[in-house]
Amino acid sequence: MSRYRLYPTPAQEAVLREHCAHARYVWNLAVEQHAHWRPGRAAAPGYLAQCRQLTAARNEYPWLASGSQTVQQQALRDYARAMTAFFDPANPARRPGWRKAGRHEGFRITGRCGRQWEVRRVSRHAGQVRVPKAGWVRFRWSRAVPDGVKSFRVTRDRAGRWHVAFAAIPAPVAALSTGEMLRVPALPGHQHKRLRRLERKLARARRGSNRRARVKHAIARLRARDADRRKDWCEKASTDIARRFDMICVEDLKITNMTRSARGTAAAPGRSVAAKAALNRGIHRSGWGMLVRRLEDKAPGRVERVSPAFTSQRCSACGHVAAESRESQALFRCVACNYACNADVNAAKNIAAGHAVTARGGLGDARPVNREPQLLLQLT
Repeated sequence: MSRYRLYPTPAQEAVLREHCAHARYVWNLAVEQHAHWRPGRAAAPGYLAQCRQLTAARNEYPWLASGSQTVQQQALRDYARAMTAFFDPANPARRPGWRKAGRHEGFRITGRCGRQWEVRRVSRHAGQVRVPKAGWVRFRWSRAVPDGVKSFRVTRDRAGRWHVAFAAIPAPVAALSTGEMLRVPALPGHQHKRLRRLERKLARARRGSNRRARVKHAIARLRARDADRRKDWCEKASTDIARRFDMICVEDLKITNMTRSARGTAAAPGRSVAAKAALNRGIHRSGWGMLVRRLEDKAPGRVERVSPAFTSQRCSACGHVAAESRESQALFRCVACNYACNADVNAAKNIAAGHAVTARGGLGDARPVNREPQLLLQLT
């Protein structure tokens, strides 16, 4: 989730306030319907039934019809998902409650308005996002908008500031030549917020104080939990891959070189040091090296390291090599044959096709008999 400061005009702010009020009103109506439900009574209306009720209400009340139907329906969809999470035994979510004016000011947009072409950059430090009935609303372009944006949420804090947060599917850690995507689990949202809060508290604590020691211990516990979760994922993912495939090809990435600091020296200071440090943290947290190391331990003699040169630029369908075919981090579209697929999956297929003749070589009688013949693991 990437969050940006929003700067609407007075007319646009009036529209945004109306969207917030309508989304909160529809949400509270859904809460009220389920609040009166008791076991043994007729089932409470679901999302589709509530959408039909919303259509009838918009026909009856002009003030509701003047708002955006997209915003109102999305509030019902969010409530339905919140109720599903509440009844999920594996998800410790609380029952969705009432939303109050001044505290819960926001709405979410999905579908067409969440697509990438509904966000545009107008200058070095400014961008615009299209909001229903408000038009193009300006926001500060503090960093690049992530690829693959599926939805965005507009919120207003108690200080009267507006923000927009773009939601995108996290990039996979690895892509398999079968088309599967592997993602390392991240800290849950509430734990991530707590970690950021503790880090700010640590920065304000006096060195050597007991308060600083308690905060450091709490941060260490969260980071240790994150490391344990990542290690558990690597063990399960490597075991599954080693059991399913006979020959495993992985990109021979030089992780040490990729994560070198950009700080430079006093005579020649580096550029974009903070951005490079964040990238290095993301690479280390992805666990690439741990995953490959555990694969080599669990599938001895069946893991081959392959050079990744030009695999991201070659089309797996026609073989044409062009840097322009890699439209983004996630999309590959060949400029010669117009073949399109996920960029990492395309690279995985390239390496798998180029090394198919070496599959299962030298394994002798110890070769498994019920595994798929070959897999390429594209680390991203």
